Amino acid sequence: MMSAAVLGAVAWLVGTATAGDDTLLPLPPMGFNNWARFMTNINESIFIDAADAMSKNGLLAAGYNRLNLDDAWSTKQRADNGSMVWDPVKFPSGLPWLTDYLKSKGFIPGIYTNAGNLSCGGYPGALDHEAIDLETFTRWGFKYLKMDGCHLPDKSEATYHEVYGRWYKLLAEAEEPLILSDSAPAYFSGQIAGTNNMTDWYKAMGWASAFGQLARHSADILVYPDGIFGRGSSWDSMMYNYGQEVRLARYQRPGYFNDPDFINADHPSYTLEEKKSHFALWCSFSAPLIISANIPTLSQDDIKYLTNNDLIAIDQDGLIQQATLASSSDTWDVLTKNLENGDRLLTILNKGSTAGNLSVPWQRIGLSAKDLSDDVSIKNLWTGEWSNVSVNNGGINATAIPSHGTAVFRIAQTASDVTPTGIIFNTDSTNCLTDNVSGRVTFGKCDGSDGQIWNVWPDGQINSLLRPHNCIVDAQGVIQSQESSSHTDTWRYEMSGNLINSDSGLCLTEGVNGIATASKCGDELNEQVVGLPVGVNVVEPDS
Repeated sequence: MMSAAVLGAVAWLVGTATAGDDTLLPLPPMGFNNWARFMTNINESIFIDAADAMSKNGLLAAGYNRLNLDDAWSTKQRADNGSMVWDPVKFPSGLPWLTDYLKSKGFIPGIYTNAGNLSCGGYPGALDHEAIDLETFTRWGFKYLKMDGCHLPDKSEATYHEVYGRWYKLLAEAEEPLILSDSAPAYFSGQIAGTNNMTDWYKAMGWASAFGQLARHSADILVYPDGIFGRGSSWDSMMYNYGQEVRLARYQRPGYFNDPDFINADHPSYTLEEKKSHFALWCSFSAPLIISANIPTLSQDDIKYLTNNDLIAIDQDGLIQQATLASSSDTWDVLTKNLENGDRLLTILNKGSTAGNLSVPWQRIGLSAKDLSDDVSIKNLWTGEWSNVSVNNGGINATAIPSHGTAVFRIAQTASDVTPTGIIFNTDSTNCLTDNVSGRVTFGKCDGSDGQIWNVWPDGQINSLLRPHNCIVDAQGVIQSQESSSHTDTWRYEMSGNLINSDSGLCLTEGVNGIATASKCGDELNEQVVGLPVGVNVVEPDS
């Protein structure tokens, strides 16, 4: 467990408030890393060429100002004094020279290490050399540290917590703190961990988000060549990480960002629409925008979407909310979040194999039609064009969204208050909490219906769009939606992912055959960890 001194009794809005110092990295990092494109074929010229190209092609001007070295930059042996040694063949000018060069071009340099005794590529790891390595990296001029998690003494969550904890202590005490990109949670996610038990993943996310500035939470995005560390196509790989990201919105807040991995912008297995969706979704999440591609050879189409200022503004918005699912079905995902100036984001993803249209009602966007003026101003973030939509239109209509494409809209601030609205889903099974006309509440496959879209009110009451005058209650251990108890049954959402009934103290639980029950709260159990819409109060209890 984390200490009370670290966590305390903190409450924040998902992605809108802060715990501790958020000044080290107030906004998601943007830049370049070599790994997904070049892997261990790293060398000095890759970074010189990337810096020169980014200075000319608009990427630096758009905000991509970090250049991060990944694995295999060192020799296979440490120096006699125990310090790391850069590979003089790969980096003939030396790393201090390289960091000076990158800084002179307007970039912030970052470096890679590994918490275990060997890196993932078989180079020296930092285990038991933490202090000397931090001193070395700082002296060489690096400001950002990616820390991988291969080859630790064992694979237990407790060991990862202890070893990474050494770095947290050193960085907290450092005169020149480095940004910490923590990969520990990825080693407990489904594909890598090889387990269906997600408890250790949630625990690792908890301590990683409390101490670092960003954390990799799932598998590597597909790299060159195909088939290494990959799963099928780039689209499959990206969508897997997307599916992991949407489970974790409760952790993100100013100063800490969930990291679904690189933007592998030049991978040949993408269509252009898929590349654009990758970028738009990461921006909707306020995720790190770290490109891993051959920068000098990026196409003009790639540069165009990567420098879309409207989408970058969404990613870099001061609230840094992670967009969450307003609805989900086999074909369509709809995501929403608030923006710092009072605007609202609407992102629509077409997961289907053909182009299609989708209408999203005002209520699903979290707005009340009766409080809106005659027209609502919306901006299409792909075209940059503003338009006015009549309230009588019923919502926003998106047309001709390509297969695997996205529509992204910025909705200007309206007179309507925003109510956190969207699906409540089990983050293990991904089944949606579902209201039924009978008042029986179950978990089932997400289908985008009104019975699966929930308003979560500031007082803790929760109702579906199917039965807006009935709130969910704990009826002696069975979850029902009832009108009579709407003003007495409230719920609180904790950082553990538990949704807890304020009267009974029991947790919403996905039971056998999809029955929704209220059961004794366990320790971040698969059947009890749920995702809620962004904007819901997330409470961190005393440890």
